[in-house]
Amino acid sequence: MNLERLCADVCVIVGETAKFISSELEKRVELNIEVKGTHNYVTHVDKTAEKMLVEGLSSLLPESGFIAEEGTSTKRGDTYNWIIDPLDGTTNYIHGLPPFAISVALMADEEIVLGVVYEISLKECFYAWKDSKAYLNGREIRVSKVDKVNNSLIATGFPYTNFAHLSYFMETIRFFMENSHGLRRLGSAATDIAYIACGRFEAFYEYGLSPWDVAAGILIVKQAGGRVSDFRGGNNYLFGGEIVISNDLVFDEFLEDVKSIMIR
Repeated sequence: MNLERLCADVCVIVGETAKFISSELEKRVELNIEVKGTHNYVTHVDKTAEKMLVEGLSSLLPESGFIAEEGTSTKRGDTYNWIIDPLDGTTNYIHGLPPFAISVALMADEEIVLGVVYEISLKECFYAWKDSKAYLNGREIRVSKVDKVNNSLIATGFPYTNFAHLSYFMETIRFFMENSHGLRRLGSAATDIAYIACGRFEAFYEYGLSPWDVAAGILIVKQAGGRVSDFRGGNNYLFGGEIVISNDLVFDEFLEDVKSIMIR
């Protein structure tokens, strides 16, 4: 399989889907918003965009299956499965507030081998494939060279359904407010992680996430020179619901800060 060529084809499909999402943004009063859970929304745009992605990606790899947020396809492939979020940052989108993004990853057996994150408002396409460099709109990107948490800009996401660890999480917010350049919550985990890959953020952590929120970004950051783990420093970050991700220089210190508060 030529992953470079496949990634280029995926970028085209994602770009066309992004055009649809952008065109619908002008008609936000007609979004037909549904409530999936507490503070968790879906619109006809999410569903239609996912159908577009499933159709396009199926044409590229007919034998592949899907792990998709809106459940448009429940088919599972023996080897290849796409992990897709058609609109990461739906709440932002509903209010006309960027960022919001499309996230598409390809998993071969248990390994992520391709990732594309398209931040729609800025028309920025981040992508990488196994053993490649990481790219933004055709330009190579790398994680930042900041080597201390105190000099880092950190991203996170607020829990909206799982509040079991909220008290500890609030402690981390205070800690990083006092011991970093600042803390940001943009409302799109896929975008947060992509921004680490190009050096806009140094680090990101969150719990309560789903694989479609992080899968593509994980590969892009790794190929850009970053590192990733769960809160304990292990490898259960794709399906485990918690993630720590940063450039390589600040990773150990950042992980220890998160772990010391979140793991009691």
